[in-house]
Amino acid sequence: MTTISHASTKQDILQYLLKQASATAQDLAEALGISPQATRRHLKDLEEEGLIEHSAVQGGMGRPQYLYNLSRKGRDRFPHRYSEFTVSFLDTLVETVGEEQVSVVLRKQWERKAQEYRDRIGQGTLKQRVLNLLQLRQEEGYMTELLSAEVEPGTEQYIFSEHNCAISEVAESFPSVCGHELEMFAAVLPDCIVKRTHWINGGEHRCGYSIVKAANHEER
Repeated sequence: MTTISHASTKQDILQYLLKQASATAQDLAEALGISPQATRRHLKDLEEEGLIEHSAVQGGMGRPQYLYNLSRKGRDRFPHRYSEFTVSFLDTLVETVGEEQVSVVLRKQWERKAQEYRDRIGQGTLKQRVLNLLQLRQEEGYMTELLSAEVEPGTEQYIFSEHNCAISEVAESFPSVCGHELEMFAAVLPDCIVKRTHWINGGEHRCGYSIVKAANHEER
């Protein structure tokens, strides 16, 4: 008798949702050749793992149907080569227009990113803005955490680290992006002095940043 692997069945469900965008439990059961009861158990496990999401769709007078789709975390389970493409694209740009022009392009990109961050972190206290910034970085895959916070008379300082670099392959080939990233943090928090304390690209196991509220700056 052939034993069906629960892990492989869950992977089949994820792959099906990747291709079809969404599906009901009945759709999945029929497509994969397993019972609706078993399908629902797998869906429950996958949802608890944060890999899928569901929404209720009313179909007539009966009970609503549940449509399942991949979450962002679920999509991240599938291999992608975005960084490889980006590095190749930048290499082609260097060959075509030269390093100086590519540097201008990279700086422009970080300026746009800084504006996006400023718009999203809001105009709250420095602590609120720092926490909002950390949340944005976490959403982008940087595994960011606040290491310490000190608020003393005349001094307000935050130190955070990033245990994963979402653009590590790009940074290895074009280390100038790390400098632009530091400039971006400074632009996002113009009332602060931002310094790098650790650097993955320099051989350390994490990137770290110190944010100190500059003197003569009142809270927004």
